[in-house]
Amino acid sequence: MARFGFLLLLAAALGSVVATPVDEQERLGNTPSLAPGKDWDWTDCGDDSHIVHIKSIQVSPDPPQRGEDLTVTVEGVADSPVEDGAYADVTVKVGVIKILQKEFDVCEEALKANATVQCPVEKGTHKVVQTVTLPKEIPPAQFKVNVRGYTADDEDMVCLDLMMDFRPKRSSLFSW
Repeated sequence: MARFGFLLLLAAALGSVVATPVDEQERLGNTPSLAPGKDWDWTDCGDDSHIVHIKSIQVSPDPPQRGEDLTVTVEGVADSPVEDGAYADVTVKVGVIKILQKEFDVCEEALKANATVQCPVEKGTHKVVQTVTLPKEIPPAQFKVNVRGYTADDEDMVCLDLMMDFRPKRSSLFSW
């Protein structure tokens, strides 16, 4: 799915400092967090109705660093072709605060980035390796990125949740 929309959407999402109004209520303290010792994680939140299923995501360097190149390897399976008109809604939150909500044309973004996978994306297994530069202006915070992709016919295409923690790491005075 043209980098499964992930790389371009993630770079745009994490690079944004534009605030948008929150249009839904969320309870404080109900925000999921990363497992101890992890700086990032992902979940394919799709079900059988989704036509793209992410099988693995690897990043290098691990953990990702602000202002540096990030190479992302995404492996996934398309159960049916992905055609022009596919789009993704991306929401980025820091805690319960929504800092970005934007719709991206997946095929257009892949074309702009000269991606190796272009629309139409054929049915089958795809592996994409892409390097992007993360903005150095990413605030030191934990981000939750929700990607919901849809076909041109508004059918479920992909569902992906990511968490990345750019907060400084505290070193322990005593290493037990």
